[in-house]
Amino acid sequence: MILQTKTLEKLRQIINEESEYRSGPKLVEFFGKLGFKETYGQGFPSRWKYTDEKLSQINGTPALDKCIKEVFAVVNFANDISLVDNLIADFNKILTFDKWKIKREHSEIVFQKLDKVIIEAQTPQAKTQDIKEEDFLNQEFKDLSIDKIGLDGSVTEVLNYRFAEIKICLERDAPLSAIFLIGSSLEGILLGVALKNIKQFNQANSSPKDKEGKVKQFPSWTLSNFIDVAFELKLLNQDVKKFSHSLRDFRNYIHPYEQMSSNFQPDKHTAKICWQVLRAGIFQLTKNRIAIS
Repeated sequence: MILQTKTLEKLRQIINEESEYRSGPKLVEFFGKLGFKETYGQGFPSRWKYTDEKLSQINGTPALDKCIKEVFAVVNFANDISLVDNLIADFNKILTFDKWKIKREHSEIVFQKLDKVIIEAQTPQAKTQDIKEEDFLNQEFKDLSIDKIGLDGSVTEVLNYRFAEIKICLERDAPLSAIFLIGSSLEGILLGVALKNIKQFNQANSSPKDKEGKVKQFPSWTLSNFIDVAFELKLLNQDVKKFSHSLRDFRNYIHPYEQMSSNFQPDKHTAKICWQVLRAGIFQLTKNRIAIS
């Protein structure tokens, strides 16, 4: 199968962000399954550039088929089959221009060669599945309160202080500082929620494991891990998971050389999205916490 550049770009988005957020190390692990022998370290290119390069190298080879089957592997979506079905439908919209289509037959991903380009009408339901950035940013949250999440009082006090400081950073156009505070605050909130629901977080399919297959201790979890598990437990919704990509690696950007190697240059708009992720997260955790209590 040989795919056009636009199709490969869409596949890169699904690999990097839409199926799950894959950090640099996770991308190395993903492409390692396809035969690439590389390690993650200083000088690693941007995530999109790395994925584009790998997809270009395997385009037209059996490894591309394997890559597509791997990213849409149904077992990875066991807790939300509708997500993989929506991703497949979205990918097929552009894959059809290569005269190919992929289908899920129970737990198997199969390829279908097309005789012509087939453009299917998009149903109103499908349109509502994928929230747009503008709609996400326009959401308003009334009576937003960290106190209502139910964390320990001392932690809540610190988080409220940070909440106020984030607003100052945003007002004074300090996006990088704002993102550091937003990322650490969201991580702190989710850690607090996890500590009150230890069994549920540890038993989640998406909980991070060590080399021996044991669930890691909470201090070793990343923000990305907490978000994925909270989403699996239905404490966070799809919109927070989708738009949290700028926040997930916030710790890496603290080191200037890591920021330089990843080419991360946050602007006011990036900080605004991150701020909305935090606010939406607080709102959803307050509303959904009864789901596992």
